[in-house]
Amino acid sequence: MNRKIKEVAVRLRGRCRKDVGMVTSEYAMGILAAVGFAVLLYEVVTSGQVRAELQSIVKRALGARM
Repeated sequence: MNRKIKEVAVRLRGRCRKDVGMVTSEYAMGILAAVGFAVLLYEVVTSGQVRAELQSIVKRALGARM
């Protein structure tokens, strides 16, 4: 009986120990992707057309009557 319990425990441990996290190289690739996305977003937001639209929105919001 004791041997069967140990076998079941070993099988359960094996099933519960699946890799669910990232390894160092995956973290590095994730960081690079996040930085790339941040740079792209920064370039879009600071472009002339988007900047003008954002300024227009802010001016309208500040000039609105309450």
